[in-house]
Amino acid sequence: MKEIAIDPIAEFRAVNTFGTETLARQAANAGVRRFVYVSSIKVNGENTPFGTSFTEADPHRPRDPYGISKSEAELALHRVTRETGMEIVIVRPPLVYGPGVKGNFLAMLKILHRGIPLPFGAIVNRRSLVYVENLVDALVLCATHPAAANNTYLVSDGDDVSTTELLRMLSQALGVPVWLIPVPPSFLTLGGAVLGKAAAFKRLLCSLVVDSSKIRRELGWKPPVGFQEGLQRTAEWFKSNHV
Repeated sequence: MKEIAIDPIAEFRAVNTFGTETLARQAANAGVRRFVYVSSIKVNGENTPFGTSFTEADPHRPRDPYGISKSEAELALHRVTRETGMEIVIVRPPLVYGPGVKGNFLAMLKILHRGIPLPFGAIVNRRSLVYVENLVDALVLCATHPAAANNTYLVSDGDDVSTTELLRMLSQALGVPVWLIPVPPSFLTLGGAVLGKAAAFKRLLCSLVVDSSKIRRELGWKPPVGFQEGLQRTAEWFKSNHV
């Protein structure tokens, strides 16, 4: 989020691309039968037009160094499986939340708990998220289900919400009033540009929806924790550790 490296793509490639390929080849040499890789929805892109969603069939369109390194790692893993026969399963999650969450999600919880008014009361978008326990459950299934071999899956809770709806649901989970001012998105875009935070504001305003029907259909996966329950558990963790 706050990149300071002189050559960020080289830094990301060193770990996400070359590190992943090295580990995969070592795993294959050690006789590991299946390698499950947590990639990122950023491999598909940064946003989806309203009313549409990313699927596993969509082409790779990463936009930042992190997404590019993850995309290249996926391609490297396909080479490894062709050369060694080791099975791979690639999982692309959207934003992961839950106890221990950091970054913008944690900042959002802190702002809501303090009762600071936010200009996000009129955002009409859709965002997919996945609760951390749901992601872990999907990864375990991908490691063990016979049909998962050499497949790619997108995973989410399945409850896609607007930024405005998410803020209201989080404030309810925190047990605090929410102050959302209905500022037109066009004004927010301009404000983000003026403040030098265009990318951050774009994430708040744009849609990013993933279609997780493939893993549900092929592997019979269902998120064990509901969306509202996941938000509540996250809020309880926050109140126990940051208040």
